[in-house]
Amino acid sequence: MADTGMPGGLASAGSRPAMAAFLSLGFRPLYMAGCAWALISIAVWIFAPSLVRPPMWGLAWHAHEMLWGFIATIAVGFLFTASNAWTGINPLKGGWLGMLCLLWLLARAGYLVGGELAFWLAMACETAFFMLASLCVLRVVVKKHSTRNYGLPMLLAGLCAANVLYLLAARQGNYVSLMHYFEQGLLCMAVIALLIARRVIPFFSMRMVPGLQIPMLAGSGKAQMVLGVAAIAASLAGLRWPAALALAATGIIALWQLARWKPLSVLHKPMLWILYLGYVSLAVGLIWAAVYTAGLTSGPLSRAATHVHIIGVGGFSVLIIGMVTRTALGHLGRPLALDRSMLASYYLMIAAAVLRLAALWPSTASLGVLHAAALCWMASMALYLWRFVPMLIRPRPDAQLHRPAVATQRVAPVVRPGA
Repeated sequence: MADTGMPGGLASAGSRPAMAAFLSLGFRPLYMAGCAWALISIAVWIFAPSLVRPPMWGLAWHAHEMLWGFIATIAVGFLFTASNAWTGINPLKGGWLGMLCLLWLLARAGYLVGGELAFWLAMACETAFFMLASLCVLRVVVKKHSTRNYGLPMLLAGLCAANVLYLLAARQGNYVSLMHYFEQGLLCMAVIALLIARRVIPFFSMRMVPGLQIPMLAGSGKAQMVLGVAAIAASLAGLRWPAALALAATGIIALWQLARWKPLSVLHKPMLWILYLGYVSLAVGLIWAAVYTAGLTSGPLSRAATHVHIIGVGGFSVLIIGMVTRTALGHLGRPLALDRSMLASYYLMIAAAVLRLAALWPSTASLGVLHAAALCWMASMALYLWRFVPMLIRPRPDAQLHRPAVATQRVAPVVRPGA
């Protein structure tokens, strides 16, 4: 049976939107911006691609906006909020957080406006966005000597570097280089997603299922990170087989972890099984990427688009719809329960992933299936925004009782509630 119930209403009685609350933690503006852009950019790509103007071009713009404009933006919002929970220090808030969001917005607008000046300004703003985000996370983890989190700001910096190289390739119209750098960005994001999900899935599961005990698997998590970075390095060096072996090992470890997390125990909790489903899709996508990298694929699906969409839509996006629901409810002081619209957004995202993968198979129905996938995706994002924006722009219902983590708090061994 699914979780039901309204999570505390759209806003507590007498609560009004407040800029101070909206800019108090990174997830508030960045979850809203990222999900809104996910809806808008897919609508543009599928139904109005002529709006994309040079020097950006259709496929280059679409791939960029999905990975860096949507997925990486949500990751930054989560890392700002989680690092606050891990260290007791808020990486960015108030006017500085507002400035970061403005940089993000200018980048989105610049790539669409077209023209050399707008492109370079957008690239500068986006580079500043990711570098500032990386430095903010680095500052708090170093200040609290949170050594196990030192890799996160480095991965964000890697994501930023891949973005710059991708954009330069897009401007030159170099498809081969474009896809090469996109793969590097995708792998950086995959390592970040694996690291985050490996921590939060067991923690969330044990909190929501009474009596459930599952291992955190920190050792295999370290191995995943090493192998993921090795895959990125091997790919950059053009070492096809070492990259494929590292990718395969990373995905197999993820499947082994999932089996250890007792997936059958969470089938009655949609807020949990959506995360399990995203994690297994990410693992399968990495294994498929390994097969593709090794040159062992054949037939209609023997192209990069297959593993890119398994990882991007089946993995990242399914994980995201679960995470932006669970973490937002936790940090907004709401009951951890789904209402019908939230549950519908889960099913719509799953449908979007299935239909998008189905559309990769060449047939006369491919275009119609692609449009259906886009509509399901847009509906999922729209439902999330409709339900959560009124909460994200208001103070917590328990705002007077809630206090930020004190400076003397030590680094927690696991993510705190709501992280």
